[in-house]
Formats: sequence, C-alpha cells, structure tokens
Amino acid sequence: MNPLTEAIDTLGYTSVWTYLGLFLAASLVMIWRLEAMLDHGLEGTALGTLVMPYCSGLGNLLFVAIIAGRHGPTREVLTNCLVNNVTNLTLVLGLPALIWGLSLRAEAKPKKNGAKQKAAAASADTERKINRLSLLLTLAAVVFFSGVTWALGADGRLDANDGLVLIALFLFWQCFQVYDVLKHNVRRQRSFGPLFYLDVFLVALAAYGIYASIDWLVAWLAAQHSGFISATHLGWLSGWLMVVPNALLAFFYAARRRADIAYTSQVGDGHICIPLCIGLCALVSPVPVPHFFVTGLAILIGAALLHMGCVLFAGGLPRWMGWPLLAAYAWFVGTGLLG
Repeated sequence: MNPLTEAIDTLGYTSVWTYLGLFLAASLVMIWRLEAMLDHGLEGTALGTLVMPYCSGLGNLLFVAIIAGRHGPTREVLTNCLVNNVTNLTLVLGLPALIWGLSLRAEAKPKKNGAKQKAAAASADTERKINRLSLLLTLAAVVFFSGVTWALGADGRLDANDGLVLIALFLFWQCFQVYDVLKHNVRRQRSFGPLFYLDVFLVALAAYGIYASIDWLVAWLAAQHSGFISATHLGWLSGWLMVVPNALLAFFYAARRRADIAYTSQVGDGHICIPLCIGLCALVSPVPVPHFFVTGLAILIGAALLHMGCVLFAGGLPRWMGWPLLAAYAWFVGTGLLG
C-alpha cells in the first residue's frame, strides 16, 4: 500500500467515491499546470503533441504497470487502449464539434494597412499552416500505428517480438516530435523558463495522485464478481475512466476556441495507447486480442482518415460531422459489449 492510500485509510475516507474524486482532482491539477506551460516555453502544437499525450495517457501507462505487477489479464490492457482511443477520436471530439465546432481557421478581423500588422498577420497565417501540417502528420501516424497493430495481431495475439516492434515505432516517432519542438524553439529563440520546471514538478505530483487512485480502483474492481461494474468489464470501465481527463482537455480548449490543442491532445494521446501501452504489455506477457479488435482498429483508422479530410479540406471539424462520429462510437460500444 502506498503512503497516500495509507493516509486516506487512516483518515477513514476509503471508498470508491474518494478515489474517483482523487483521480479527477489530480487530472484537473495536471490540466491547470499544462495550460501554464503555454507561457513558459511551449507553443500550442508542441503542448498538444508532445506533453499532453503523456499526461492524459498517464493513466493508461499506469494501468499497464498495475496489471503487469498484479499478473492480471493482459487482454484487459488491449481493451482499455481500444476503448480509450476510439472514444477520443469519436465521442470526445464529436461532442465539442457539435457544440462549438473545431475550426482551425483564423477568426475574421478588421483589415489593417500598417506594415507591422500585415507582417504579423502573415506570420500568424504561416504558423497556422505549419500547425495544420503537424496535425495531419499526427493523424497519419494514427493510421500507420493502428494498421501495424492490426497486422501484428492477425494471428490472435501480440507477443514479445510484436511488443518490441510497437515500442520501437513509438520511440522513433517521439524522437521526431522532440526534434520538431526543439527546432521550433530555436527558430523562435525561446527557452524553457524556471516556472516551466516548477510546472513539471506539480504535474509529477498530480501523476502520483492518479497512480494511487488507479491502483486502488483496479484492486477494488478485481474484487467485484457480479454486475456490470465488475472485473468482467475491467478494460471497458478503466478505459472510460481514463478518457475523463482527455474529455476535460477537449471541452476546455474547444470552449476557448483553441481547436489546435483540443485536436492534437486527443490524437497524440492515441500514440501512448497504440503503440506504447500495448507494446509494453506484450513485452511482459502475450496479449490475446478481444473479439472486437478488428472493429475497433477499423473505426480508429476510419476516424483518423475522416479527421484528415476535414482538416485538409474544411479547415477543421464542422459541427455536423459530430453526428457520424457519435454513430461510429455507438457501433463500437454495441459490437464490443453485445457482440
């Protein structure tokens, strides 16, 4: 038992609601400090593609560690990752699109004739084009990673060799992302200030709170043997729980009309689950694929291609496109739980 869990137990507050509250509170603290990082050396796309995925996907990484440490069913890790990724690219992006729309285009502003204003507008337009290309590349990576996972799991399971392939793909992708962020900061002559590292420390504290809550909740679910909320649906329930921070990010930034961060945080989070989480789990123990494995990956690939088309030709996700995404999610849930 970790020190935080011991403290909660000593105070007599041990319950499901306490640990759900701890998970949500720690996630909110993480989002709060991630927002501050925008002013401390990270621009929007870098925050969405490099930092936020690790933070919003932290629960999934911890779930892998907890399942491996408890010698639990590895199939639940794959279920958790599929539920998380499909929910991110369909439900979590579809709902904000229905409410606010996810436009990556600049808002119309009065034209100014000054040379400085024109230069600033041209610079901002160039930056938006670069961010759009970065988002398209990230979506293409989702298609590639999902396709590779589909091919590796065609024999009904993912073994240690498959895990090594998935982890190697992820590490190569991250090297590219780090290079891109550092190149951007060199061009902008920006550096990470001291407050950036303070934010990193606070995010780490929040991460510990997330770990303690997931560890207790997994143990509690494993002890439940009847009803929907039980060990039978551990992968689904944990996947939905870990989507909550992603949903908070998406709604927060969509409401602030920062569709670039809302988009990249959800898409980038998918790379943590597929291929990293699945690769790590397969490296420890073979992972049998669930019956909705192909359906889930097909929806992931289809959703990524749809988002690519919208970003490329519509400048973002139009409101009406939220409906097909919600329909795809309903199909996924029906196939997974009832199939």
